[in-house]
Amino acid sequence: MKKLGLVGGMGPESTIPYYHDIVYGVHEKLGGDVFPELAIESVNIFKMLAYFKQEDYDGLTEYLMDAVNHLIQGGADLVALSANTPHIIFDRLQELSAVPLVSIIEATKDEAVRLNYQRIGLLGTIFTMKGAFFRKPFEESGIEIITPTDEEMAYLNQKIITELELGILKEDTLKDFQKVIRRMQEENGIEAIILGCTELPLLLSDETSPVPCLDTMKIHIKTLVDKILE
Repeated sequence: MKKLGLVGGMGPESTIPYYHDIVYGVHEKLGGDVFPELAIESVNIFKMLAYFKQEDYDGLTEYLMDAVNHLIQGGADLVALSANTPHIIFDRLQELSAVPLVSIIEATKDEAVRLNYQRIGLLGTIFTMKGAFFRKPFEESGIEIITPTDEEMAYLNQKIITELELGILKEDTLKDFQKVIRRMQEENGIEAIILGCTELPLLLSDETSPVPCLDTMKIHIKTLVDKILE
């Protein structure tokens, strides 16, 4: 069984289910008195977002690579980032890392292919929604990614940073997110919506979304459990 290193704190609300569901996911598969060895290196989400705003990807790479190396020094056999947005520099980190990194984007793309989706909406931070790094693997697999309007993206990003990252849930925010998804369904014909921020499941699910959800966190966790047990 491999030891996983998890770069967390991006934000804390999503790091908690990552830890819980990975530990009990491995336990459920193996049974008995078994829990996996797991290390978490928690970084400052607001420091990370500042790098994004400044488009300082060299600084961001250095910051997150320090976290990855701390995990490797602690015995991690593989490493994962518990957020979508920092995957903008995933390839850089993988090139510098002495152990494999497990991509949340690739895991989600594989699930979309398995479900035979052709056109999917994407919600997340403004960097995720506007960046090519998320959509590229999907488009290479023949899946079209649809994003909200610029005005909608600005609103969604603001709500993610000022509410969801802090664990604040508001009914009005849910209704506004549902309105955006419903418009994308009616005008763009999306078959499902990617919850491309690991805090979005606090608000959205198959029960609350107008279309089925691809929960990147749940998909990533399932993949990580399988990787630990390889």
